[in-house]
Amino acid sequence: MRLLFFNSNFMKSLNRVMLIGHLAADPEIKQTKNGHTVVNFPVATNRVFRNEDGTKREIVDFHRVLAWDKLAEICGGNLLKGMAIYMEGRLANRSFDDSEGKKHFRTEIVADELNILTWKKNKTGSPEIGIENVVVVKEELVKEENEELVAA
Repeated sequence: MRLLFFNSNFMKSLNRVMLIGHLAADPEIKQTKNGHTVVNFPVATNRVFRNEDGTKREIVDFHRVLAWDKLAEICGGNLLKGMAIYMEGRLANRSFDDSEGKKHFRTEIVADELNILTWKKNKTGSPEIGIENVVVVKEELVKEENEELVAA
């Protein structure tokens, strides 16, 4: 077996998230002081495993997702609670002080690509074979992480 050692000056890093899940709430659209549109929404993912006694157990994880500008507008205008989505983005950490001066830390996923996976229903209410028009947007602009959010 051969071990490879890399010079840390040449090491690349990777911060990429891919999720398939359901919106746990409708998106909230806001505007920053600088005029950027931002939307946030929770995405629920589930995992199933067996306990020591063999019983199946399901755990739901909730992930806070942010999207900026054009993608934020698309999400705000097209996504609803319960919709299935596939999204890609990166992890971002931030901190803020609440009104009582207590510091809070939050890890969020900043989306840069999103596909809507929810099945359409026809006029009779039964599902059609196919997927809704897929929204695919790649956000290339990087936003300032700690940009202040104000109510829309």
